[in-house]
Amino acid sequence: MTWMITGGAGYIGSHVVKAMTDGGERVVVVDDLSTGDPGRLPAGVPLVRGSVLDRALLDETMREHGVDGVVHIAAKKQVGESVQRPLWYYRENVEGLRTVLEAAVDAHARRFLFSSSAAVYGMPDVELVTEQTPCVPMSPYGETKLAGEWLVAAAGRAHGIATAALRYFNVAGAASPELADPGVFNLVPMVFQRLAEGLPPLVFGDEYPTPDGTCVRDYIHVEDIASAHVAAARRLGADPAAELVLNIGRGEGVSVAEMVRIIGEVSGHTGLAPEVAPRRPGDPARVVASAESIGRELGWTARYNVRQMVESAWKGWQHHHPG
Repeated sequence: MTWMITGGAGYIGSHVVKAMTDGGERVVVVDDLSTGDPGRLPAGVPLVRGSVLDRALLDETMREHGVDGVVHIAAKKQVGESVQRPLWYYRENVEGLRTVLEAAVDAHARRFLFSSSAAVYGMPDVELVTEQTPCVPMSPYGETKLAGEWLVAAAGRAHGIATAALRYFNVAGAASPELADPGVFNLVPMVFQRLAEGLPPLVFGDEYPTPDGTCVRDYIHVEDIASAHVAAARRLGADPAAELVLNIGRGEGVSVAEMVRIIGEVSGHTGLAPEVAPRRPGDPARVVASAESIGRELGWTARYNVRQMVESAWKGWQHHHPG
């Protein structure tokens, strides 16, 4: 079978493409290259440049390549930006998804894998976040992901499509330096940037009800994210009635202070004490995934630990920021 992977030239998408092609799957990538890079793709993988809002382009791609499964990763994903530009986020993320689903239905593709996010949960007040934890997103970005899950499940039931929505937690690391995330939007690259400028890492709040007072998060290596997609894709191929919603996490919490310490050790910047800044509005004290469901449903478990994530991310940072 052939999978169409939207957003496949991006940071997470390129890792999914690599994992699926390494696993013997045929893929074609659709990406508008707004954040993607063709150089991330393995040799021989077709790239169609264009928007997921372009129905004619999707129809042509699916017909030309005989697509019978879709992995939909393309999306806008910055929480703060979504607050400033909600209409754009709904257009890109929800209308874009609807357009891809419509094309998949008309092309008789019977497998659809959707990249969702832990942002659907908002501020859960639980020790471990399960798939049954109430979803109360706190940003337009999180809302678009939750609406996307509803849309995928409804279309799957109506049109006989096997579906899965994978809720990513905090993604870090890289399979190789070239595939690392060059952006500075998440904790690990933000700390790298501060250290490179000779500035102390910023910690937003140190009075949370956690062991060291800083927020606790579940960090997951991007290679583990990719392997979870491979496992989910195989399940959809074997189970035409599948309708799955699954967390991708390690089930282990790491505090921001602990993560900053590990980053300092790996990068060789151990002399700068973190600077404590005021809390950011909406930051929950603890968000850690339960990974029981994905283990039970897909036989999947995370392979990499936090230090391995940071080590691979640091090599990627050095690659993208030489000197």
